[in-house]
Amino acid sequence: MEFMGDRATLLETGRFVQRHAGNVADATSSAIAADNVDGAGSGGSADSVETAGAEARHRRAAESGDTASMSVLGALLLRRGDLDGAEPYLRAATAEGDRAAANNLGVLLHQRGYADEAAGWWRIAAVAGSAAAAHALGRHFRERGDEPAAEYWLRQSAEQGHALGAYALADLLEHRSDVGAERWLRAAAEQGHREAAYRLARALERRAAEEARAGGDMGLVLGRTQNAARVQAQGRAGGGDMVPAVGAPSATSATSGAGGGAGGPAAGAPASAVAAPVAGGEGGELSVLDEAAQWYQQAAARGHQRAALHLGAILEKRGELKEAGRWYLTSAKDGEARAACALGFLLRDAGDEESAAVWWLRAAQDGDGNAANALGALHAARGEQQTAERWYRAAMDAGDVNGAYNLGLLCAAQDRTPQAEQWYRRAAYAGHREAANALAVLLLQAGDATGAEPWFSKAAEAGSVDAAFNLGILYVGRDDDRTALSWYERAAAAGHTEAALQVGIALLRDGDEQAAERHLRCAAGGGSAEAAFRLATVLDSRQPPPGPPALGEPMAEKSECEEWYERAAEQGHRRAQVRVGMLAATRGDMADAARWYREAAEAGSRNGAFNLGLLLAREGNEREAALWWARAARAGHGRAALRLALLAARRGELTEGQRWCARAVELGPAEVAERAARLRDALHQELTA
Repeated sequence: MEFMGDRATLLETGRFVQRHAGNVADATSSAIAADNVDGAGSGGSADSVETAGAEARHRRAAESGDTASMSVLGALLLRRGDLDGAEPYLRAATAEGDRAAANNLGVLLHQRGYADEAAGWWRIAAVAGSAAAAHALGRHFRERGDEPAAEYWLRQSAEQGHALGAYALADLLEHRSDVGAERWLRAAAEQGHREAAYRLARALERRAAEEARAGGDMGLVLGRTQNAARVQAQGRAGGGDMVPAVGAPSATSATSGAGGGAGGPAAGAPASAVAAPVAGGEGGELSVLDEAAQWYQQAAARGHQRAALHLGAILEKRGELKEAGRWYLTSAKDGEARAACALGFLLRDAGDEESAAVWWLRAAQDGDGNAANALGALHAARGEQQTAERWYRAAMDAGDVNGAYNLGLLCAAQDRTPQAEQWYRRAAYAGHREAANALAVLLLQAGDATGAEPWFSKAAEAGSVDAAFNLGILYVGRDDDRTALSWYERAAAAGHTEAALQVGIALLRDGDEQAAERHLRCAAGGGSAEAAFRLATVLDSRQPPPGPPALGEPMAEKSECEEWYERAAEQGHRRAQVRVGMLAATRGDMADAARWYREAAEAGSRNGAFNLGLLLAREGNEREAALWWARAARAGHGRAALRLALLAARRGELTEGQRWCARAVELGPAEVAERAARLRDALHQELTA
């Protein structure tokens, strides 16, 4: 029994939640000083404002009536949180027409709760050309639900090259599903806005997945699933990507650098911290997924933990496990539980189960249900059932429905059927399709076919391939072959091997050999020995019977049908083993024929035992041949019984011969029974003479 402990849909099932902090003043504070520098006309920077004695110099100049100094001093005091001290200087500079002061005055008023008055000053600054003020004004209107006005001002800001304005505009357009959102995400990302880079990468990755699906490819799969007996577990990620909305910028004070805030580099991270770009496609052209990886890398290098997680997933899919592990580790150290979980799977796959358990434990303690399931599976595999149960319960408490399903599997393995049914029901009611299938199997085994059917149907409609196949079995038991076939076809179309075999058998029965061959090939390719044997039989029926090899003639190459017979034989299919032995004997390869006959006979094949006896008898080993014929005769092989009767008669054991003749008459077929009857009469006459 296997348990759901893998990453199952690790990233794809996350909920995207937008957080709104509700302080527009904070939105503009990261760009305030940029406008101050423009207004001051002094060419000063943040460093010059922060140097010793700068405040005193600006204060003296402001008291002398210098507008630029009043604006810079007001911004400095605002950043420090001295609103009362900043306000007179900002108002004075605003009265002189300083647009940066008007912007910062809007920030100050908004912090005091005068949102409408703040918007008035932002409008004045925005009309005067302040991109930061246009950005703040756009955010103000969006908070109030006036999206047309918000879009107008955000577009003004974005078109002036303001990174935060471009990001906020992209967020607004994306909210409306406007295709123009990507353009502005790209504009913000190209200016170093890490959240824009992340969201642009997400958009590109989604597009790549859609293109892959349209092209018949499965695309990038960021999670793993693990089968549990016939029941395929369908996992869910324990958390969602938390993407902040533009209405809630990170709180900062008045600064002296444009484009800061959430979009800028992490504090203290030099430019060299950005890793080498992810390799692109052939000829230097980037695929959509390659481009997504590069934007993830740009965001991750600036400290974006979810970007590092997604980049790790892409690299793992490509087989670049060392790089994937490095980014998972970076994200996990920053507190991303799903990255810690993914790193655990990477380490487990590399054979380091102990280190994997450490990271799963860390992720599980941070509330990751998938990691808790992985720990449960780990302890279950070690036979530590109580510890496994505790972690499955932790997964369930974290909102991962696989926890309940795995508890059901655990109880079922311990023959605690009532508890297993309870957990399966809990998971099934929560929408877990494989739990619904497992519950139906449990009910069917208990003889409740009526109760099982709706759960099979619910699971099948939700996409459970096994449930569709099981419905086929259910309807066959009711002699409703037409409905059974429809469910088998549905399961076969989804890649279910046994269902494809059943469809192939039904089509053969109906005489549609070509369609049957197609389904049998699918089933045989999926590993079904019976399908490989039946496919070989179909192909064999189209070939002329081979003649004996001529002297000096090279041995003919194996036909396709013989290759399928051999594939089935290697999987232990007894009839295929006998057929491969017959084909080998036809080619004159008696050693190979004897090997396959012996394998079939030892597995219980009466035909294999009979044919092996024939080969041994031809080689003069009648004693061992008799042993195999006796085994075949006891299993119901009439010809073997007749051979034993002839052998006994030749040895003069007339009573033994009569006994085997009677057995041959009983078993048949008709010609064997007729010959055995004549021999029995002859032996009787010999005995009574």
